[in-house]
Amino acid sequence: MPEGHSVHRIARQFERNFAGRVVAASSPQGRFVEGAAELDGRTVTNVRAVGKQMFLEFDDGLWLRVHLGMYGAWDFAGEILVDPTIASANGRMGQTNQRGTDLADAVFDAAGENSLASIGAPRKARVHVRMSEQTTGLADDDEEWPPPIVGQVRLRLLTESTCADLRGPTACVLQTPDEVAATIAELGPDPLVDDIDEGEERFTAVVGRKPTPIGQLLMDPKVVSGIGNVYRAELLFRARQNPHTPGREVAQDVVRGIWRDWVGLLRIGVETGQMMTMDNLDPEAYRRAMAHRDDRHWVYHRAGLPCRVCGTAIVVEEMATRKLYWCPSCQR
Repeated sequence: MPEGHSVHRIARQFERNFAGRVVAASSPQGRFVEGAAELDGRTVTNVRAVGKQMFLEFDDGLWLRVHLGMYGAWDFAGEILVDPTIASANGRMGQTNQRGTDLADAVFDAAGENSLASIGAPRKARVHVRMSEQTTGLADDDEEWPPPIVGQVRLRLLTESTCADLRGPTACVLQTPDEVAATIAELGPDPLVDDIDEGEERFTAVVGRKPTPIGQLLMDPKVVSGIGNVYRAELLFRARQNPHTPGREVAQDVVRGIWRDWVGLLRIGVETGQMMTMDNLDPEAYRRAMAHRDDRHWVYHRAGLPCRVCGTAIVVEEMATRKLYWCPSCQR
C-alpha cells in the first residue's frame, strides 16, 4: 500500500501540473462516469494530502477524495513539471535544468517505488515522460496524444499537456467542503499538515489510553496518519519497541520518540521518493539503498535473515491482517 510519503508526492505533482488548469475528466473504466461528468470542464483550485488520502478541489467548492488503498496508483504522462525542492531516488530529479535530466548515471529503484511516471502501487512505467523542470511539449514529438488508455482506468484527468490516470483506488468519491472537513477530522495527526508539537501531544495522548498493541496503533489512521506496513516495522525497530506491548504500557518518552522519528522519516520519504529508514550510510551504501529496497531497511521484508544489529533471525507474523517484521532480541 502506498504510504504517506507517496501521497504527499502525488499531491505536489498535482499542484505543479494541474492547479489553476481546466481539466477534461472521463472514466474509461465506466465506474466513475457520473463523478467524471461533474469534474469535466472544471478548474483545479487546491490540492491537499493528509496521511494516505488526497483531496483535489475544483471550482464551485467541489472536492475529489482519493484513497489509493493496496493497489491504487496515479500514472502521469506528457509534460511533467518536477518540483525542484524534491529529489528523486536517484538524487537528481530535483536538480534538473532547462536541458533536462542526464539519466546516464541515474540509480532507479528496482521496485518502482520512486517512479515519477507511476506513483502508488509499484509498477513499471507505462509511458515515457520528460524529467525536466521546464519541459515544453510532450515527451516525444511523435507520441500519441492523449496517450492511449491502458488497463482499467477509473478516472482520467487531462489538461492541454499533462495526463493523470487513476487505477485501482480504494476510494474515488466527490465530496462537499463539509464532507472533506469531516473526513480529515477523523484522521490522526500528519507531520506535514498539522503543527508538529500539537501532533505529538495528540499522538502521545491517544496511544497512552489504548490497550491495543502499539504495532496495531501505528497502522490506525485515527491514531496517526500516513504510516503503513514498512514504516510501522521500521519505526518500532528504531525505537527498539516490542510491537505487542499495549499502547498504554509503552513509556511516554518512547511514544514521543516514535512520533519525532516519524516526522524525520516522512520528510526523507517525500524528498527522496523512498522509504529510507537506515542512517549514516556511506555514499556507496546509500546508492545501493536507493536502488534496492533490501538495502535500505532494518527489518522489513527480512524474515529469517540475521538482524543487522544483533544477528538474531528476523521474524514475520500477522498482526491485524498485515505482515509484521521485527527482531525478538532487539525489540524485547
